[in-house]
Amino acid sequence: MSITVFLDKDGTLLEDVPYNVDPERIRLAPSADRALRILAEHDCDVVVVSNQSGVARGLFRESALEAVREHISSLCAGLHVHLAGFYYCPHLPDGDVPEYAIECDCRKPADGMLRRAAEDLGLSLEDAWMVGDILDDIEAGNHAGCRTVLIDNGNETEWRLPARRWPSVVVRDLESAARVIVGEVEVVPPSHSLAHRVEDGARSVA
Repeated sequence: MSITVFLDKDGTLLEDVPYNVDPERIRLAPSADRALRILAEHDCDVVVVSNQSGVARGLFRESALEAVREHISSLCAGLHVHLAGFYYCPHLPDGDVPEYAIECDCRKPADGMLRRAAEDLGLSLEDAWMVGDILDDIEAGNHAGCRTVLIDNGNETEWRLPARRWPSVVVRDLESAARVIVGEVEVVPPSHSLAHRVEDGARSVA
């Protein structure tokens, strides 16, 4: 049975270009090409799950995300990866577009996108992994029952770490995450690597 890997989009799979929907500006994050090749070699299915509040903010139309999906699918296909799904949340409670300025169950850290993908695609969430660069991604994965990987690349800044936001493992980049997922690297509990982050988070709210 193939492994399902949920990937956050910006800052995890792709370089983080805020509110970008221009395919010409879409670039894979560092080491993402190697990560995708590793996942392809092990017949993993990739599902992208992304908060896209730019829709609710009025920065771009929801329809613009179709070109983004197509471009990501093309990038994955070029590396022989099956993009099984592309899910996004266009909502933001205090957004500027009334249609999208709502509370929802899909915006991470909620797990609605993952559960919808599981229903649509017939996936077992217990056998899946969620990979992201901030703790909202981890919380969504944990709520859904996935194993979770945090890429500690500097994008998380608050470091609030109650149990629901604690990752299964912490790595430095997406390639390292892929090696953990396919079993090339042993999963080591992240207690030591996150100890200083807990202290940083406590200081930031003091």
